[in-house]
Amino acid sequence: DLSEQDLAFRAAFETFVIEPAGFDHRAHVRLAYAYLAGSEVEQAFQDMRGSLLAFLTHNNVPASKFHETLTRAWILAVHHFMDRSSTSSFDDFIVRNPALLDSKIMLTHYSAGLLFSENARGQFVEPDLEAIPKSRTQEQRAAT
Repeated sequence: DLSEQDLAFRAAFETFVIEPAGFDHRAHVRLAYAYLAGSEVEQAFQDMRGSLLAFLTHNNVPASKFHETLTRAWILAVHHFMDRSSTSSFDDFIVRNPALLDSKIMLTHYSAGLLFSENARGQFVEPDLEAIPKSRTQEQRAAT
């Protein structure tokens, strides 16, 4: 479930009320949370991808700024933590999972060379250092 504040945040992002300068790492994580709260991982990724690309276009930022691997990896990471903690808002969620506020955490999963490559920017690449933990749902699907 999403709080009223989280719904308002998502709507503000989707209607371009949020300025690029105000869309920091925490806001990226919050947007991932907002999409995951009501969707499966793949749908949340597609929704987030579409919203980010529309945001870039609306703000005259080159689409090349979008990073496919980082977007999907953060969706997977947020999903992993959401699966392990029941919360009613992003604020509560992030208090319980402050590690997600470390924007460099993906460098524990990816080497900088791979993560910041043009290949990783244009398409999802699997981590080369450590797998992103799977959620319980993903683990259950893999077991069947």
